[in-house]
Amino acid sequence: MNPFKFSDDNKRYHTLAYHNKHTYGGRVYKATLDAHFSCPNNGGCIYCKDTFDPRPIEEQWSAECARIRAKDENAKICAYFGVHTNTFCTPEMLSELLETARKLGAFSVSLATRADCLDEQKARILAEFPLPLSVELGLQTVHDSIAKFINRGHTFSDFLRGYALLKEHNIRVCVHIINGLPRETPEMMIETAKVLAKLRPNGVKIHSLHVLRGTRLCELYESGEYTPLTREEYIDITSRQLELLPPETVIERVTGDGDKSLLAAPLWSADKISVLGGLDKRLADMNTYQGKLFGENSNAGS
Repeated sequence: MNPFKFSDDNKRYHTLAYHNKHTYGGRVYKATLDAHFSCPNNGGCIYCKDTFDPRPIEEQWSAECARIRAKDENAKICAYFGVHTNTFCTPEMLSELLETARKLGAFSVSLATRADCLDEQKARILAEFPLPLSVELGLQTVHDSIAKFINRGHTFSDFLRGYALLKEHNIRVCVHIINGLPRETPEMMIETAKVLAKLRPNGVKIHSLHVLRGTRLCELYESGEYTPLTREEYIDITSRQLELLPPETVIERVTGDGDKSLLAAPLWSADKISVLGGLDKRLADMNTYQGKLFGENSNAGS
């Protein structure tokens, strides 16, 4: 019997599918869109491979809806602005972007951004938007030494300020963390989950670091200066992180989708089913689940 209460199946963590089913009555599909914004981080993170879709948002939306509705003609579709920094713009541009999504008929909106690209005016615009909305904040790690090495471009204190601003306006927040960053030990990755758990985010995305060709990270990998996690190491670390996170936090991702045409390593990350199955088995074998250690962690010192 599954001991985890936020589950209708064998999953021992709070999946996005479970959340959508019990919040919206069924699956919500994501239409990935490029709003044609850029990023304030000069030089970019060492793992970042810049992408750009030159098509107008309306054309991107139409193509994504056709793809999704070929599977489910009655699909609820989220306008997912997941490329670049989607609040790195004027407040007027942010309002226009959200209004475009609404007029296109999006069921909901999710946009990815950086904590250092938020202010009071933008937070109010996001809070007043009439459709379900989620903001995805890239944290990656709580350790500033690692953040500096990967050239994230902001500190953990910067993240906390941006996160607090969104929560003050009752905006749903999903936080991204990455396992396997250069120079970061497994215990440092566990510490990121411990610290994040105390913030009680609405959602968390976890994935392994992808080495993409054409990035500074790939140069480190090819020179032998960086070694990715093995599949077994990733599953072990992720399962330990899940034990620490609040059970009500939605785990929106436990593995990532790297561009297979650019992926140099780790090649196991291209087999999502294997990773998901391995994580499920690990949790079951250890008789553990998301939040099992949350109370112990939350009662500890800061």
